[in-house]
Amino acid sequence: MADRIMRVNAYTTLDLVDAEAEGHDFDEEAYATVNVTSPRKNPDHVEFALELDNTTLETLDTHADRLRLTPEQARTLAAALESEADAVENAQQ
Repeated sequence: MADRIMRVNAYTTLDLVDAEAEGHDFDEEAYATVNVTSPRKNPDHVEFALELDNTTLETLDTHADRLRLTPEQARTLAAALESEADAVENAQQ
């Protein structure tokens, strides 16, 4: 990814996933980086960050989207991901 906003290293949660950005007048697909972190000192939230590879985007400017989650919200999101992952795995068997 050229002109990357998010730092990607060996600890990045997911460094290459299929992603899609949808707007009123556009629909673009690209690879993306996803990272889940919390502050090292005095953690008070969980951060979920997503950045699409800007080398293939025509409509969107370079940017990263970030969710600032409480521990409860992060657990709710994690439970929903687990549930949907189970549903997809069960359907594929």
